[in-house]
Amino acid sequence: MTDLQNNNELPYLLKEGERIDDLERNGYKIIQHKDKFCFGMDAVLLTFFAKVEEEEEVLDLGTGTGIIPILLEAKTKGKHFTGLEIQPESVDMAIRSVRLNNLTDKIDIVHGDIKEAENIFKKASFDVVTSNPPYMNDNHGIKNPELPKAIARHEILCTLEDVVKEATLMLKPGGRFYMVHRPHRLIEIITCLKKYKMEPKRIQFVHPFIDKDANMVLVEAIRGGKSMVKIEKPIIVYETPGVYTQQIHDIYGF
Repeated sequence: MTDLQNNNELPYLLKEGERIDDLERNGYKIIQHKDKFCFGMDAVLLTFFAKVEEEEEVLDLGTGTGIIPILLEAKTKGKHFTGLEIQPESVDMAIRSVRLNNLTDKIDIVHGDIKEAENIFKKASFDVVTSNPPYMNDNHGIKNPELPKAIARHEILCTLEDVVKEATLMLKPGGRFYMVHRPHRLIEIITCLKKYKMEPKRIQFVHPFIDKDANMVLVEAIRGGKSMVKIEKPIIVYETPGVYTQQIHDIYGF
């Protein structure tokens, strides 16, 4: 056990209102704040859906507290993972989570704007780009555009098009882009992907119950790919209220 993982060191690692959550993967943990935006099932499902091969370089756009790079490092043999995040408090927590898990040689957290990714990183330098972007556009009301939760959920600081454009610029030719979003924006998503020469290849819907409409959609697109898309078997979250399906248990690994 390292100094960072030693319980005597945790009070110095955590700040007021923060907690450490067990990710139940490789013994990894993550620092979150009870009053800020904490990761949800959508981020976990995205790391299940995304494919990262050995020695590949991965960029996560809008990484929040770093959940996607940390889980992908745990689940795959990727060479290196980078998270880009604009909110300073989230960046700080993500960096400390990387340190907590002794992953500083595998994961970098960068403070910056998604819209400026092309100026922060070398173009066409990543094999895989992931993103769990804000779902809600101008058609949804925003109570307080300054709050971290509002920034994470609403297209205040970046739009769907910003994410897709920068993902394309970051990917090598033939590179893969993975995103989780809302089904009601799927046509907009596909249109935007094709505008930036990204071809949708796999789509998977997520349903809260087997008899309910999908409330999430996972999308894989390839930069410069040929036109052909596969609709994957849907993910069903609950068997009954509060009881996860075996699919979800398998995805979470418990």
